[in-house]
Amino acid sequence: MSQTITLKEKYPPGDFAIWIIIYVELITFGLLFLGYAFSRRADVALFNESQLMLNQTSGFINTLILVTSSYFVIKAVKSITSMSKESVAEANAKASKWLLLAIGCGVAFGFVKGAEFYHIFGEGINLSTNKFFMFYIMLTAFHFMHVMLGSFILFIIYKKTKTIGYSFGDYRGIETGASYWHMVDLLWIVLFPLVYIIR
Repeated sequence: MSQTITLKEKYPPGDFAIWIIIYVELITFGLLFLGYAFSRRADVALFNESQLMLNQTSGFINTLILVTSSYFVIKAVKSITSMSKESVAEANAKASKWLLLAIGCGVAFGFVKGAEFYHIFGEGINLSTNKFFMFYIMLTAFHFMHVMLGSFILFIIYKKTKTIGYSFGDYRGIETGASYWHMVDLLWIVLFPLVYIIR
């Protein structure tokens, strides 16, 4: 019986409320992705021509950054959830190091994306340029805000690990933040090929 209760408490990881937020966000982005796909189908030539102005290299770099950051977050969560093998202080210390690396990835993503926005806007491109750039700016700017929010959430979790705030059986907070961060990563994994690569 106790094993069943543990499984119910552990899966899905984190607070139930975060999963409602995640589902709403996935639906929102899903609708935007569908809107992009239908608009592209109506004017493939315009979308393909406009897409050539994007920097695929920066998009690929940001993909690597976010995938790597998710790995760091997984390691942080694992450090806490497996703390029965070590002291609470050691587990929190390990998690804080992994979280700091993940936060660094979030900041790096912001710098790369900021440079890309600077170039695009410097070319005089805005939401009213054409439908492709309307979707590009909407999708990437909206996602950028999620990355910044996710980085802030990870920072809050990081601060808690520095005060040894997580213990065995009490780590729902770090799982909640990790779930949100993985959603941000997943959205980019779909967004990158859809907007930058697929022709």
